[in-house]
Amino acid sequence: MPARPAVLLAIAGIAFLVAGVILTVALAGGSLSPRPAPTPEPSYARPAAPPAVAMDAPVVDATVGTADSLASVSTLVDPVWLATTSARTGIPARALAAYAGAAIAKARAMPQCGISWNTLAAIGWVESKHGTHGGSRVTASGAVRPAIYGPSLTGDGTEHIPDSDDGRFDRDKEYDRAMGPMQLIPQTWRNWRTDGSGDGKRDPQNIDDATMAAANYLCRATQDAVGEPDMVTTAGWQGGIRAYNPAPSYLHAVARAAIEYGR
Repeated sequence: MPARPAVLLAIAGIAFLVAGVILTVALAGGSLSPRPAPTPEPSYARPAAPPAVAMDAPVVDATVGTADSLASVSTLVDPVWLATTSARTGIPARALAAYAGAAIAKARAMPQCGISWNTLAAIGWVESKHGTHGGSRVTASGAVRPAIYGPSLTGDGTEHIPDSDDGRFDRDKEYDRAMGPMQLIPQTWRNWRTDGSGDGKRDPQNIDDATMAAANYLCRATQDAVGEPDMVTTAGWQGGIRAYNPAPSYLHAVARAAIEYGR
């Protein structure tokens, strides 16, 4: 028996509603299931497994503020670990040797801090792409050439930091500028510089020296933030990174890179 007009109208109405739902889902991107909540930005990176130490590694005195290293921190790292980890992370081997070597040297001098190679590598990536910003490169000695300088800190879209070193370190006699592969400002460099390369000089454009200075600074910064040198806990790690750069976007960028390297 033919369907009655009222039944046909009801079926047509249901079909129209179903078609509308399908069209709405399709326009929204595809699925009837609820969309997952957006993943929050990471704000803390656990230390990666410690770097392997080279057999018969030379002694390095990582005392803060003196040019007293007996050997380059980069020589502390086991070459097999270095080659394997460089290939897995994409970090250039010479830069990775500085990050891992500084972590080893700091572990000897201040084990309670717990500064890790993947955190130092993350900062090096965010600050200068491991010393390659603007076409620079890290030489075998650790020197970054051409030298890397940030913009003058005039307060126009940057922090306002008048000159503190008469241009001695950053070549700017009016304002301070961040320097080198770890982008340290002159005041930080003056306070925490050390000879990480073992060449008898302290140079913010040398990746061994700059990374060792950054490690010194971070351990002290976390002490100021949480009462003791601590780059292992969430509060300590965040305190150290925020002292380096207080912007939330910077904290998240370093956390993302450090987590990826740690994997």
